[in-house]
Amino acid sequence: MSTSKSSARSTYTTHSTHGRVYNGMPALDLGEQGWESPWSGPNGGQCVQTKQLSDGRVAVRQSTDPAGPALIYTPQEMAAFVAGVKRGLADHLAAG
Repeated sequence: MSTSKSSARSTYTTHSTHGRVYNGMPALDLGEQGWESPWSGPNGGQCVQTKQLSDGRVAVRQSTDPAGPALIYTPQEMAAFVAGVKRGLADHLAAG
């Protein structure tokens, strides 16, 4: 699979059935199948959803806005984020 990255916008081009995959793209363009809600808020239905892309990257969207933007992260970026959360570095983001 060939990929190229434009540093100006973190735009990735991939050869896949989805075509161009880029940060901030409409989540619907990634399809409705494969989205998971690994965690959600206490109000129900307000979930952060993730989707593993065919090239290994991870798309993230808000379940209350499935047509909204998808943020695209590399496996390394997601691993660093999860490691930081486990160490308590994101505790300030928790409501309440």
